[in-house]
Amino acid sequence: MLVAVDHVQLAAPPGSEDRLRRYYGDVLGMTEIPKPPVLAARGGCWFQAGPVQLHLGIEADFRPAKKAHPGLRVTGIEEYAARLEARGAQVVWDEDLPGHKRFCSEDPVGNRLEFLESAR
Repeated sequence: MLVAVDHVQLAAPPGSEDRLRRYYGDVLGMTEIPKPPVLAARGGCWFQAGPVQLHLGIEADFRPAKKAHPGLRVTGIEEYAARLEARGAQVVWDEDLPGHKRFCSEDPVGNRLEFLESAR
């Protein structure tokens, strides 16, 4: 029986870890968490904020996810969007989902991320 999503994995190109750390850590405010040694040898990096984990894995023939995306709930969505913009990330508001306030952004390697106002 499924009870929760443990993590979401996105792909990234070889050598992009420093850019990912700046974006997911400094821009989004997530904390990097250690990868198990056997997995760390493959490159990439993992991040967490509360119960949310995003794993970035290295893919030799990487292509960014332009349609597929994690949907991340946030509180204070206007303030969070302003945080991203102040740190150089593009914010594109989307009003096409009735009853939800949301915006999209891209990480530094082009993966799409969607942010939705938390109802909680």
